[in-house]
Amino acid sequence: MAIAKFFALLVQSIIQCPQMVGDELDEATRERMEQRAEHLSREMTRLLQELEQRSLEQSIMEQRTQEQSGVTWGALLFAALQHWQFWAIAGVLVVLFGLCWLLRKRSHEADNSSDEESSNSDREQLEEEEEQEDEESEGEDPDDERDLGRIFAKRIQWPVQNLSYRSRVVQELVGDLLRVFQELFSNSFFPMLQPGIRVGSTFEGWSPHEDDAVYCLLMPLKPPQGHAFHLEMSTAGDMPAKDSCVRVELECTCAREKLVKNMLCFLHHSEEELRRNQGPSLLCTLCTDSYLDVEKTACWFQNSVRSAWVVLPQSRHYHMKVLPSSRSCKLQLTSASRRTLFVEMIFGVQQGDSDIFLSSQTTEAIYASSTTWPESYAVAEVKFFSYIAKQAPHDSFHLKCLQLCTRILVGTGFSTYTFKTAMMHLLITIPLSCWRRRHFLLRLEDIMRYPHCCLEKKHLDHFFFGNENMPEEILLPPAFRMAEPFNLFQHLAQDPAAHAKALREFDELQDRLTRLLFYGH
Repeated sequence: MAIAKFFALLVQSIIQCPQMVGDELDEATRERMEQRAEHLSREMTRLLQELEQRSLEQSIMEQRTQEQSGVTWGALLFAALQHWQFWAIAGVLVVLFGLCWLLRKRSHEADNSSDEESSNSDREQLEEEEEQEDEESEGEDPDDERDLGRIFAKRIQWPVQNLSYRSRVVQELVGDLLRVFQELFSNSFFPMLQPGIRVGSTFEGWSPHEDDAVYCLLMPLKPPQGHAFHLEMSTAGDMPAKDSCVRVELECTCAREKLVKNMLCFLHHSEEELRRNQGPSLLCTLCTDSYLDVEKTACWFQNSVRSAWVVLPQSRHYHMKVLPSSRSCKLQLTSASRRTLFVEMIFGVQQGDSDIFLSSQTTEAIYASSTTWPESYAVAEVKFFSYIAKQAPHDSFHLKCLQLCTRILVGTGFSTYTFKTAMMHLLITIPLSCWRRRHFLLRLEDIMRYPHCCLEKKHLDHFFFGNENMPEEILLPPAFRMAEPFNLFQHLAQDPAAHAKALREFDELQDRLTRLLFYGH
């Protein structure tokens, strides 16, 4: 309606405009024309304002109608486009939206970069190695089997693990714990904790797990002042020793009393004097019948971690939970972004200066008394893989091969240690230059063939006993080098039914590996 009135007035002003008949107009006519012009100007101004107001109201009504009835944006845009302000506001909104999206994206990337930087670098490194290997192989004769190795290696969905970042978090946590423990127990007679040694498949680089990978550290224990550890190996003389013990004895410290302030000799001072002036000995706290008790040691360590956690800097970034364990300390750390990190600390007593320890961790699902410390080769194993990493080509695929083979063991009677042992034997038999990605299928075939042949013969040698090819960097007790090779398949030789079952399960493993190679998962 306002539009119609506007155009009517416009036409009327043109029609009623007096015709000029001369150079001059009479006074009455001039006065009427000025009054009429002022009236038309006021009326058109009012109608223009009314037109703008009604157009705005129409836009708002159409917008509300669209929200309620779901009509198209066409009518609303048509009304809004009548105003130049729409373009200006729309442009500003687009710019603001783009800036908000960019800032949100960068914020999200910054929140996840700490936990993803290592996985991205690992993927980039793998891609660089693949490109470099492809360039190196351009001048070589084509080999269908090698090409297949590259193709299948690229098809596998390898677990993504942020080892570098998470390893650094674990190392810092354990280091901070040790510093707090040194302050808490400086005047007590609990075991002296040494810097943790990274062990296990995660730190060796071939863990078949992804986010639930466990970061395991062996915490060496030294006797406190006035005490001595004596290792009592298996009474049956078995190797490996499964039921070894750590006997704790008191030592005379009379000669050191003058050097060590407030130190009383446990052997030559009365119990009353010791009870009044000195804390209890290790025999009274963590021992059972003069032997270091694994369960008491684990309980003491867990309680100490709970007490120390509140003063650690990690407590500001993680929620810590001590998981149930009778022979180790298992921690679950949860970040603000709900990412979970699992850490396990086991305890060990070193055999002399060697890489062999008596450990709190049992390797078999059998009952072990609280004073039993089985022999552990975890430190020697991680040193072996570190030695191989230094000798092998930078793009060696041996860890990927082991990782792939251990992924198919779920639900079978085979342990990862069987394939790990086979891999260690092969690494000192096959030249390390033959473990590159181009040899992927050939090495997988070797890894599967080796334990299968051992399974048929019911004989698989333990890697650290009587092995003449052991690298000198691995420090073993003299008895290990002179010992007869120990058969890890001895139980199969004594049980025909178990041997037949193992053969059937191995056939299933080969089928699983074939499916994994063809389908990638």
